[in-house]
Amino acid sequence: MRKARTSTQRSGISRGTGLAALLGAAGLLLTAVPAQAAAPPATAPPADVLPGAETATPSLVDGIRETADAKASPADAARGHLAAKESRYKIADARRDLAPMGTVKNGAEETVRLQQKHHGIPVFGGQYVVRMESKGGKRVVTGTSGKYFTGLKTGTEASVTKDTAVRRAVAATAARLGGKTLSKADAIRGKGAKSAKAAALTGSAGGLVVIPRGEGILAHHVTVRGTNPTTGEPVLQQVYIDARAGYPVLQFSGIKTLTAKGTAASGATAKAAPAGARAAEADPAAAIKGSGVKLDKAKVDLDLQLDTTATKYLMIDSTRMAASTKNTLTTWDARDRDVSEVAGTWPGGLKEFSHAEKEFGKDATESGAVDAHWAAGKVYDYYKQNHGRDSLDGRGMTINSLVGVTEFGTPYVNAFWDGQKMVYGSGDEDYKPLSADLDVVGHEMTHGVVENTANLVYAGQSGALNEALADYFGNAIDTAASGVSMDDPDAGLIGEDLCRATKPRACAFRDLNDGATTSKNFLGVTYGTDSGGVHLNSTVFSGALWDLRQDVGGQLADSIVYKALSEYMTPLDGFTDGRNAVLAAAKDLGVTAKQLTAVKRSFNAHGIVPGWEDALGVDSDQLLGKVNTGGTGAQAGGGWWTASQSNDDGSEPYSVYAGRTDGKGAPKLISPNDGRYHVYPATDGKTVVWAAYGTTSLDILSRPLAGGPIKKLYTSSTDIGGLRVENGVVVFESFGIFGDRHVGYLRPGDRGPTFVDGGGFEILTALPAIKDGRLAYAKLYPTPEDYKLGVEVFDLKTGKAALAEQLGEPQILGQTGINATHVFWLVDENLNDQGQMGIRRSGLHGKDTVDISSEYKPAALMPFDLTASDEAVTVNSAVPDTALRNESLPKLWQLTTDGSRQERVSCNRGEQISPAAVTGRQVVWIDGTTGWTDLVTRERPAGLCG
Repeated sequence: MRKARTSTQRSGISRGTGLAALLGAAGLLLTAVPAQAAAPPATAPPADVLPGAETATPSLVDGIRETADAKASPADAARGHLAAKESRYKIADARRDLAPMGTVKNGAEETVRLQQKHHGIPVFGGQYVVRMESKGGKRVVTGTSGKYFTGLKTGTEASVTKDTAVRRAVAATAARLGGKTLSKADAIRGKGAKSAKAAALTGSAGGLVVIPRGEGILAHHVTVRGTNPTTGEPVLQQVYIDARAGYPVLQFSGIKTLTAKGTAASGATAKAAPAGARAAEADPAAAIKGSGVKLDKAKVDLDLQLDTTATKYLMIDSTRMAASTKNTLTTWDARDRDVSEVAGTWPGGLKEFSHAEKEFGKDATESGAVDAHWAAGKVYDYYKQNHGRDSLDGRGMTINSLVGVTEFGTPYVNAFWDGQKMVYGSGDEDYKPLSADLDVVGHEMTHGVVENTANLVYAGQSGALNEALADYFGNAIDTAASGVSMDDPDAGLIGEDLCRATKPRACAFRDLNDGATTSKNFLGVTYGTDSGGVHLNSTVFSGALWDLRQDVGGQLADSIVYKALSEYMTPLDGFTDGRNAVLAAAKDLGVTAKQLTAVKRSFNAHGIVPGWEDALGVDSDQLLGKVNTGGTGAQAGGGWWTASQSNDDGSEPYSVYAGRTDGKGAPKLISPNDGRYHVYPATDGKTVVWAAYGTTSLDILSRPLAGGPIKKLYTSSTDIGGLRVENGVVVFESFGIFGDRHVGYLRPGDRGPTFVDGGGFEILTALPAIKDGRLAYAKLYPTPEDYKLGVEVFDLKTGKAALAEQLGEPQILGQTGINATHVFWLVDENLNDQGQMGIRRSGLHGKDTVDISSEYKPAALMPFDLTASDEAVTVNSAVPDTALRNESLPKLWQLTTDGSRQERVSCNRGEQISPAAVTGRQVVWIDGTTGWTDLVTRERPAGLCG
């Protein structure tokens, strides 16, 4: 067997930039670096210059005082400096390729943010910051930082139309949301249902961007929004479609919540409150001091307004904003609103909290309105008084808080910022309304501050950094207001005041004193899990900041971190970039040598040091390293594996490789290098089949493992997935544009596929498997009373199908698997749990159905994928109700075919996805522990992993 990579073999995977999370490939992990094909500087940079990650432009220049044009605008002076120092910055034409985004002035200091453009097209995450000082008629540049990608050479003409890009983006989102299950909610009844189904998700093209991988990838940016067709939850997905090949090269969720659970949308697409909504009811001049009682029973002052009829007092605070802006701080009653109505949009008919008396009563207390209104004022005051920041955008924007939101009529225990407002859930029997803790309000409002400064992309390391900063400032505001000592063991808890009956530590969402480090606690995950670990990994960085606050004191620490956020950080920064920004900001503020040592010590203690990613290890054997792809899966058969891989920086379209599952020999390149994306490969040890994405359609291709010509088996105008092959028979799942799904097969010599369900709209089939000439698949079919779900086995030789007998009434079915004697599948009958599913088995003729793992047993699994051999069934599943961050990720669990024994396949710490059975108990899978998507294997389970 090939051994796992050593740290030397893994060297250079991230350098702490955090760019892999975003630039490696669609749904990738957290640490790959986008190579820029730029030659390193001929001479070593001076001591105050930090080189960029494989770009010739430095990531940080500090400790300079270089003259700039005092008469020019700040943006022109900044670009003039970069142009004059071209030998340092390697920016060929700063005035052409850097567009002004905005300038923030703080006394004599000027911070200019510039957006990189490539031939006029914005570069994703390409942002450079120039810091200057202007006084006495003179201006000097004091430093620069950010990411400018010098190796971009891509053309700017799109081959894929906007309409095709939108269609592909919607299809990719639908596949991500529901592609691993078939649900009763997927039922389509006649042609009239087509449009309704299609409307569940819609996409809007946002223009072309350049993804800075290698020489650059021209992409359509598409925002997909709507509702999850299975759960009904709101969806906001950012999808980037390769403008030449039509494949989703990058996609991540715009959902931004206090915790990883719950639903919310975020981003610039949110609609603000309609103009004049407040003026119609309130007299801005009638500012009044009122009061209310918070949920902790403390009576607090509230800034209110009297409505124009002088009959009621409104939770509208016009005292904090400048009178010229007419902006306010307003708290709205959303107790009759579902989260899907308020996420990313402004619901009609919303009213401010009001009361007949200026002393608000019990209703405002119990809803969390008093807490929300009071806390929003406290957070505003903190940023104004401590950092001179006027509201979240620094320009006095309106602050809106929606309180009491529910989820499908049930309690909603979460909170979020959606680009325009804060939304607080109703709470439940265990949690108070989410506005009832100042650190939660500070957290959500800080997301607004981050969005209007560094705008850290909410995925991967940059997203975890975003969450860490929101936690840090939320908790800093809370501890300062409450007088809690930084030495208090509970000082680092987030949301601890929300507990109704239990102790604070029992219900807190996170603990900044949890001691998380990169070496012990960092979790490599795909974007499908917590947006790449934004919550899972946040306390690694926020813990370092909290240690800093304990060491140097709140006032200085807050000033350092705020300066780093507002003047140094840029959208794609990762943990090491964040460390560098905080160190530079501390130096800029003139800290002592002892204090600077404390800054370094805080980051060192949490393992945030250059090259920290190189120390992550595994207990599995690597088959294919640095896969650099996401969502394409892996398969195995006949002693061979197959998977898609891109190059080291993820800039090339995906290619299909195959290799031996015993690790011997070198992997073989199977697909042609023709500019298309070659994905979803499968093999039986004789042939490899896969899908090739082109500008208008996709092809199913095949090629013998022994070598030979590539054959085109089928061309489809819709998306496909679930490819399998056995003895020349190719099985796949087709995704129609109206949400219909059908399992089809191609025999050798067939001119087109045969669909097991006829290919209509009344019956849906999905999630196929093949063994010994038999197909297994999930089926949704009509009965006189209702639609039902079942699993069917179709014999290709006889043409007969057997529907497995059921045990109860399935609501959701998951992936099927089949071996020589049985068919297996995932089943969910109880939709009111956390997502537990049973593992069910039936004979090949549909008889003797049993559960080999019940969804109702204690600690039932939460699986979403399945693969079977003659000896074992393997699923990937998180552990429900676990307090362990690692165990909340998908791990591989293997059961004997009768369910008598259940073990972990591997004890690797990161996410484990796409399992494929080999023979016996050997499994191959895609593993995220090292921060890359690596294809790995184990021949036998590892046990229970303690």
